[in-house]
Amino acid sequence: MSLAESSKEAYSSTYQVEKLTDEQISEFREAFQLFDKDGNGFISTKELGMVMRSLGQNPTEAELMDMINEVDIDGSGTVDFVEFLNTMAKKMENDDWEEEIKEAYRVFDKNSEGSISCEEVRFVMRSLGDQMTEEEINEMIVEADRDGDGRISYEEFAAMMFSHRV
Repeated sequence: MSLAESSKEAYSSTYQVEKLTDEQISEFREAFQLFDKDGNGFISTKELGMVMRSLGQNPTEAELMDMINEVDIDGSGTVDFVEFLNTMAKKMENDDWEEEIKEAYRVFDKNSEGSISCEEVRFVMRSLGDQMTEEEINEMIVEADRDGDGRISYEEFAAMMFSHRV
């Protein structure tokens, strides 16, 4: 059994780790070990951002703080490999979800003007064969159109999608 396979097996009960490939786990372990200066199996939370950037992720400072607060449960200021792997899997899943939202937004924004009109929402919902009533469509539009300008911006659309994410 390879190191990657044993890592995947050992950590399969964590967040979305089971979706990672053996190659991704090996890559994450290598990056983790680069910053584990004394080889004790821990990196400091300050180094987490450097590790993620070395793997091609570009978390904002706010995202890093959220991840660190979520990962460093005991407040020790260190992150072990299980915590790190869990964090990377979650970040990758969120990146995929954000791309799905962008694609969905493009479907609704038929004229590519950067906002969705009420008519575009109605057209897409009907063309998808959705049997929503006019009232249900209006409720959806009102919920999404947070600034009340009659159009749904990408930010409003993303906020609505994230609030309904299961």
